Amino acid sequence: MKILLDFTALALIYFSFFYPHWKSQNRDILFTRTLMYIYLTFVLYFTLMPILTSLPFIFNHPYTPMNLIPFIDVTAGHGDFIRQIVLNIVMTIPFGFLLPLTKHPAPSFLTTLLYTFILSFCIETLQPLINGFRSSDITDIITNVLGGCIGYLLYLLLRPLLTKLLTCLQKPSKLSKP
Repeated sequence: MKILLDFTALALIYFSFFYPHWKSQNRDILFTRTLMYIYLTFVLYFTLMPILTSLPFIFNHPYTPMNLIPFIDVTAGHGDFIRQIVLNIVMTIPFGFLLPLTKHPAPSFLTTLLYTFILSFCIETLQPLINGFRSSDITDIITNVLGGCIGYLLYLLLRPLLTKLLTCLQKPSKLSKP
């Protein structure tokens, strides 16, 4: 139920600010940016939510600093490290893929990796603040950036097909009225 408040706030932000602005532009911009917004909403859901109901209690638990030893869970054999690594990579593949589609001109590979790093760093920094049971780890940032890298490479491979698809979205439909 607490998460419903976050989703409601995100929907209000989308429909009151982003949707009217993006709708006034090309359909491809509306499509790609809405897809990115939905993706980022799910990233928030899996990493930080509930946010709004947690804000009053943000300082009611100790802040655990980020683990700065890369892949310590792997070397020590703790927990389900393989699952965590795979999920962190998979989580940011869409970001690396969608970011070049939402920006005109498309950002470079290094710029996309920088944005992926910033996204991951913000999530990892906020997780222990919002929820005292969550921790942050440098391994997550490394694997998230790897996911963004894979997503960008997929974008490069599919760019010719995506260009055709997005061009079709720009053309007015034959069914639409003049």
